[in-house]
Amino acid sequence: MKKLLLLFLPISVFAQTNLYENPDFDRIALDHKIIAMVPFKTQVKLRPKQMKEMTDEQLDRLERSEGESIQTAMYSWFLKRKKRGDMQRIEIQDPNTSNAILGKQNIDYNNLRDYTPMELAEILGVDAIISGNYETDKPMSEGASVALGLLIGFWGSTNNATVNMSVHNAKDGILLWNYNKKVSGSIGSSPDDLINRLMRKASRRLAYTKEN
Repeated sequence: MKKLLLLFLPISVFAQTNLYENPDFDRIALDHKIIAMVPFKTQVKLRPKQMKEMTDEQLDRLERSEGESIQTAMYSWFLKRKKRGDMQRIEIQDPNTSNAILGKQNIDYNNLRDYTPMELAEILGVDAIISGNYETDKPMSEGASVALGLLIGFWGSTNNATVNMSVHNAKDGILLWNYNKKVSGSIGSSPDDLINRLMRKASRRLAYTKEN
C-alpha cells in the first residue's frame, strides 16, 4: 500500500485583526451558565481550474465538513480551559447535542443563517451562542485536505484563511464579542491549531476566560 505524505507547517498569524468587546460583556456574562457553538459558515475559494474538477455537491460537502470542524475545534478549546479551571461557572454544550437539537427543528448547515443568533440560542436552551464565518483557499481539516488532494491532485503547502467569530447574548440577541482575523498556514494544519492560535490573545478579552 502506498503511503501518503503530508507536509505539516506551523500556522502563522499576521496583521488584519479586528476585535470588538461589548462594554457590558463582563456584567452580562455573570448570568450565563451554558453556551453553545454552531457550525461556522464556510467558503472554500478554489481556483477556477480546481472548481471544474468538483461538483456543487462535492463543494458543499467540503465546506460543511470544514464548518463543523471549526465548531468542534472551538468546543475542544473551551473544554481545555474548563479543565484547567479557567471556566468553572460555564458549561459548554456538546456540538453533537447542538446539531441534533437543531436537526430536530429541520435546521442544518445549509439553512442555519436563516435564523438569528437569538432564535438559535432559544432553540438550544443556552445563554449565549458562538457562530462565525470561515473563508479559506484550501481546507484546513486533515480529512478535507486529503479528500481534496485525491480528488483534484492539489497538495499546496500553504493557505490563507479568514475567521470571523461572534458571541451573541441569548436574552436579547445583542453582540457581546466579535473577532476577525486573517491567518496563513499549511494544508496539514488542523482546525485545533487554527483556533488555538487565534484565541491565544483574543481570549484575554473574552469574558468567560478572563483572569479574575
